Amino acid sequence: MLPTAPDVHESMVDVPGARLSVLELRLPSPKGVVFYLHGNAGSLRSWFPATDFYRQANFDLVMMDYRGYGKSTGRIESESQLHADARAVWERVAPRYRDRRVVFFGRSLGTGLAVPLAAQLRPDLTVLVSPYRSMAALATQHYPWVPAALLRYPLRTDQVIALIDGPVLLLHGEADALIPASHSRALQALAPRARAFIVPGAGHDDVHQHEDYLRELRRSLDGL
Repeated sequence: MLPTAPDVHESMVDVPGARLSVLELRLPSPKGVVFYLHGNAGSLRSWFPATDFYRQANFDLVMMDYRGYGKSTGRIESESQLHADARAVWERVAPRYRDRRVVFFGRSLGTGLAVPLAAQLRPDLTVLVSPYRSMAALATQHYPWVPAALLRYPLRTDQVIALIDGPVLLLHGEADALIPASHSRALQALAPRARAFIVPGAGHDDVHQHEDYLRELRRSLDGL
């Protein structure tokens, strides 16, 4: 079941050809909001439940499911569609946070969506967890025999991250075998205001469970 706490609200956002499922943690007087673009595996059912961290940090949390994930309808047909959907959901909730802190948060797949959004809209902080330089670079590492032309969604984070006019926190598991931590180091070198923290002993799926990760994220939120 999806979370049912009184401060969690469920809604649908209409976009061309689909309805997107959105969950929101809404606190009485939040410092700001974290707009969270999740990874490829699972849906809001598995990604959203860890809300206590954000309650303690006094930040609202907004999270969407991509087309075909969870309760969201439709199917993903292009990279531009993914970007447009993320922006549509953000624009639905943004008016509530005009005088508050805004954090764009991407994890794994979602980092490739968070970076262009941050470059366009200038949040107070951009958080990237397990980011990749590009899908092409990732495919070259894991599948060097696949021609680049066959990659459907290039998601060139490395070409956009330098355009973010604000602080960027990169968090990456030291033992991440799916997206090696070298991707975060490479992105840090491209972004003037980026800071990378490599979480000792953490992998791809468990990085958020490590105390070092939680401490660094909370420190960044508290510093806004």
